[in-house]
Parts: sequence; C-alpha cells; structure tokens
Amino acid sequence: MVSMSVRARYRFYQKIAEALFRGGQGKRIVSILLLSMAGLILLWVAIVATGAQPLGAVQALLKGSLGSPRAISDTLRETTPLLIAGIAVYLALRAGLFNIGVEGQFTVGACAAAVVALRFPGVVGLFLGCLSGILAGALWAYPAGWIRAYRGGHEVITTIMLNNVAAFLTAALVAGPIKDPTQEGTTTANIADGTKLSHLYNSGPWTINSGLLIGILGAIALGWWLRKTVSGYELRAVGANPTAAATAGIDAKRVMLGAMVVSGAIGGLAGAIQVLAFQHRFYAGISSGYGFDALGVALLAGPAAIGLLPGAFLFGLLAKGSTQLQFMNIPKGITGVVLGVLIIIAAAIRYRKAKAVES
Repeated sequence: MVSMSVRARYRFYQKIAEALFRGGQGKRIVSILLLSMAGLILLWVAIVATGAQPLGAVQALLKGSLGSPRAISDTLRETTPLLIAGIAVYLALRAGLFNIGVEGQFTVGACAAAVVALRFPGVVGLFLGCLSGILAGALWAYPAGWIRAYRGGHEVITTIMLNNVAAFLTAALVAGPIKDPTQEGTTTANIADGTKLSHLYNSGPWTINSGLLIGILGAIALGWWLRKTVSGYELRAVGANPTAAATAGIDAKRVMLGAMVVSGAIGGLAGAIQVLAFQHRFYAGISSGYGFDALGVALLAGPAAIGLLPGAFLFGLLAKGSTQLQFMNIPKGITGVVLGVLIIIAAAIRYRKAKAVES
C-alpha cells in the first residue's frame, strides 16, 4: 500500500515535470527564477554595503510607507502623479513609442495650470487649469510626434531635448514674469482654496485626494478603449508592426502622431493635478522625476492597463518609504536599485512570453 502511494506520487510529479518542460516552458521558468534570485542577491549586497541589515531596511521601508494612516496617505499621494504619468507613457508604448518626454510635459502642464488657476480663481479656474495643463502637454509633445511620424526621427532623442527646454523655460518664467513678488524663492503665489482639487476623504490623518480617483478611472478607461474600440485596435496594430498596419489600410503616421499628442496631454494633466491637488503653486523642480519613473510604472504594467495601478502604488511606496531609510544611513538611491531589478525581471518575463508566442 505504501509502495503504491509512492509510485502514484512519482507519476504525479513526473506529469507535472513533463507539462512544465514541454516546449521549453520549464527552462523559461527556471531562467526567470534564477534572474529573480540574482536580483535579490544584488539588493542584499547593495544594502549590506551601506552597513545596514537587509531585514531592518525592509522593515523601515514598510514602516515609512505603510506603518501609519499618515504614511499610507502620503504613499497614495505619491502614487497619484505616478499613475497618471504612467498612463501617458503606457499609451505611447502601446503605439510603439517611447515617450521619455513625460517629465517635460508634466512640468509645462503644471506651470500652465498654476498660471491659469491664479488668473481665474474658483471652480472655473480649476476646470481651466486642468484644460490648460492638458493643452500645454499636448503642444509640448507635438513636435516629437511629428518628427517621429513624418521624418523618422527617434522620439527618445527629441523628447529628452524637450525635457531640458521645458525645465529651463519654466525655471526662467517662475524666476521672472510669474514669480510671486512677496516670496524670496522662485515660486508662484498659492492658488485660492476654491481652486484646489478637493479630497475624496479627509479625516484626521487620513487624506485621499480626488486626483487618485482620476488616475484609477483613467487606467480603467484606457484599458477598455484599447480592447473595445476601433481606434484602440489601430493603435495596438501600429505598435505591433507599423508596416503591416499601413499595409492593412491604417494611417500609421496619423496614429503615431495622435498617440504622442494624447500621451503628452495626459502627462500635462498629471502636472496640472499635482499643482491643483497637492502643491497649490508652481516652482522650479516641481517634479521629483515623476515623468521618468512613469516609464518604469508602464513597463511593470505588462499587457493590461489595469497593471498600472499596482505598478504606480509600488513606486509610490518606495518613494515614500525611502525617506525612512535615510534614518538608517541607507542612501535614498537604494530604491532605484530595487526598481531597476524589478523592471529587469518584468522585462525578462515579457521577453520570454514573446519568444514563446513566436515559437
């Protein structure tokens, strides 16, 4: 009876092994596991090199981001711009474009929103501030999209250049024409209370702004649009193979330009919400790198837009928790190592899946 049980278990495990390794699936799983282990070892070495204990660093990270209602609220606050900017990058990625310029689009959108909101206080200013941020981001992305679609210039180069122009231009504006004369620093005046984007919930240490809801609904709407509409199908087709899409009758150049402009508009909206919901003013360096981190958020999302939600939350968690690490004399940049390893693992998984489909 015992021997039969052992034999049955052996056959059961044998079938599992055959199923896994059929078609190289087992090799792919083993490769991903090895890559994950290598990433964990790299993180362990990086933390130990700072003189800290890895377990203590993880505990400090979680305490700083999830250890209290205030910490959770701050994590959600960091998640909001990352989510909306991530939507912008994700849309461009599905069209086969690397919009590295969301950082610049975020900045000009924030600047435009602050200027308009100060000029038109109240609900009208709130609406016009969001609209101006959208328009500013779209206009800032247009040149890169046009050059990519109609001249073949790579969007990575043009968007990076536009990032620098946006940073220097807005810094000059906030140091001059739009600077608050009552302040010594380079900043605009604060927008009126009636122009601020309201909170969904605000009680004691708990604060959740409406901007987060906008981001969540945006991610859901994007996923639906990509899957259920003709224009969404055209965008995905161009992203998969622009030559084949053009052969099938899709205006690939128009789709590329449109995708970049809409991506820029969403990036500008992220900047506008940052001003209207959280900062309530514009100043040089208002973005802590949200536009660049958004690329990681979009890559972690995978094939489904809903994946932007956990991706943005993870980046927000690490951004907030990293401040706690500094009390342990661990450089804040260690979170960049964490994110880098996660992105490499996610990219490896996607590459393996793509190879599996090809085979």
